[in-house]
Amino acid sequence: MKRVIVDYAKLTTDILDLLVERYPYGYDHSDIISFKNSKGETVKAVEVNTDDTLYLVKISSQLQQTMEDHEVDDVEEEFDEIEISDNDFNQD
Repeated sequence: MKRVIVDYAKLTTDILDLLVERYPYGYDHSDIISFKNSKGETVKAVEVNTDDTLYLVKISSQLQQTMEDHEVDDVEEEFDEIEISDNDFNQD
């Protein structure tokens, strides 16, 4: 399985969908993993995976906001906007 480290700024819609699906209420301390990158720096991330790839999405304050914004966008897209006039409510 391929492992890919992804920064929140480079998240694709597909990876965001996976994140929101796996962590619908956000992630907590128990979901975070720590590892050393190739530069020897400690990185904290959350995991999401597809059939062939394990994505390690770096934790940042912007990640949680990006996930929340994406979830709101998905909900808004599910509804069509329609005009309702006062006549629609008058059933007399």
